[in-house]
Order: sequence, then structure tokens, then C-alpha cells
Amino acid sequence: MTEINQNKISIILPARNEARSLEVLLPKLKSLYPDAQIIVVDDKSADSTEAVCQKFKVDRVNNLRHLGNGGSIKAGARKARGERLVFMDADGQHDPEDIEKLIAKLDEGFDMAVGARSRKSQASFGRLLANTIYNQLSSWIVNSRIQDLTSGFRAVNTKKFRQFLYLLPNGFSYPTTITMSFFRAGYTLAYVPIKVKKRLGKSHIRLLHDGARFFIIIFKVGTLYSPLKIFLPISFAHFVLGISYYAYTYVTFGRFTNMSALLFIAAILIFLIGLVSEQITTLIYKNNDQ
Repeated sequence: MTEINQNKISIILPARNEARSLEVLLPKLKSLYPDAQIIVVDDKSADSTEAVCQKFKVDRVNNLRHLGNGGSIKAGARKARGERLVFMDADGQHDPEDIEKLIAKLDEGFDMAVGARSRKSQASFGRLLANTIYNQLSSWIVNSRIQDLTSGFRAVNTKKFRQFLYLLPNGFSYPTTITMSFFRAGYTLAYVPIKVKKRLGKSHIRLLHDGARFFIIIFKVGTLYSPLKIFLPISFAHFVLGISYYAYTYVTFGRFTNMSALLFIAAILIFLIGLVSEQITTLIYKNNDQ
């Protein structure tokens, strides 16, 4: 790693029962970045993760209870000494040599650099479909192309990342939250094309179980950045339905019905909720600037 001060870099790997892949990954990291701080956040692993960390003499943060991926990311960020944080999966999917590309983007002046996976690098068609929808929705909300909203491989300015720790969830949607937070705060992001290898071991993401949170994450993406972009179309749809139903009942029965009134009231309430959410969001980011 040339022309980069490794002493200012902390590499954080959230791990839950990833001893097998850490046996391969940690020596590579130690060889490539001997002066960087390497932190393994052990999220209540039941395997030999602790022994592997001791073997390769890396820092280990031991979660006293299972926190999840996002919770482990936050724990690692709090313990990091570096001015720049690098987050990568502990399952062997990410190539340690790509870290240099991410750091190079920070050297260019970007606040965050994200490893963007290609379509071929997606684990399954379902994952590809979900991530495509995430990327399209978030790009529409921020009026800027987002190439990979959910990538867990990224480098970021430590001080700016820590501003948003309280917003980050403990689950797997932390990349979504931090990406939208950076856009909302006016920070700059860069994307670096990467190739993802096949993971070692079993994935902790269950598509059927975690898919139930898909729509919640979509709404969270919108409400985190610009709530009115989500609530206004829904409000307008209710208003149009109210007008249409009123026209139908007026022509058919010659009267205004309770259903039309309900749709109009729903449209007004949804709009007002969006307006209040917009003000709350503004206050959240105003406090961060201060």
C-alpha cells in the first residue's frame, strides 16, 4: 500500500461464526496493511473466532450479546483509532487489495467510497432484484445515481461517520442508512467497481425472513432523506381516488358518499404526516451540522 499512511486506517470486520474465513482473510490483511488497525467485532460467535484473532494478533471487540451486523459496525467504529474507517465482510467475499482503491477515493477528497458490485457478483437472482429496486428508488429520491446502496464494503471519514451512529440500525440495513445520511448531509460519495467472491460458510441473511423487512427499508430510505417524496405521491393517489369515486357516485346516485370523504381526509392526513416528517428530518441533520 503506497503513498497512504496506514497508521490512520482502521479496518473493521463484523463477524459471527466466521472463524473459517478469518483464517484466510486476516493473514492477507496483515500482509498488505501491517501498520493499519484491524478490528474483528465478534458478535457472540460460537466457533473459534476468538482464538483466530489471538493467533493473528488483531484487535477483537467482544459483543456481550448478539447485536447484528449494524450493531457490530457501530461497536467497531467506537473502538477505532484511525482517521479513516474501512468496513468489509468477514466471510471472504471482499478482496483486501481493493481497500487501496477505496482509500484512493478518500485521498481525492470524497467523504465515502463504496465498493459497487456488478450484476454477476450478486449472490442470487432474488438478491439482485431487491438490490436493483433499492438502487433505483434511492437514486430517484436523491436525484443522483446510486450504484450499490447495500454494499458492506466501504471506506469513510471517521469523524463524519460517527456523526450518524445514533441513526444506524443494528440489522443488515446499516449501509442503506449511512448512504442516505451522507447524501442528506451534503457529503460526497464515490463508487469503485469491485468483484465479489463466493463467501466461505453459510450466509446469515435469510431471504424469506428478511424479505418481510424489504418494504420497511424502502420507506425508511425515503423518509430518511426526503419524506415528502414518499408521502406526497401516496397522498395524491388517495385524492385522485376520492375525486374519481365522488364522480362515480354523483353520476350514479347523485350524492357525496362517506367513502369519498374518507379518501379526501386520508389524503390530507398523509400529506400532513409527510410535512411533519420533513421538518423532523431537517432538524435531525441541522443538529448534526452543529
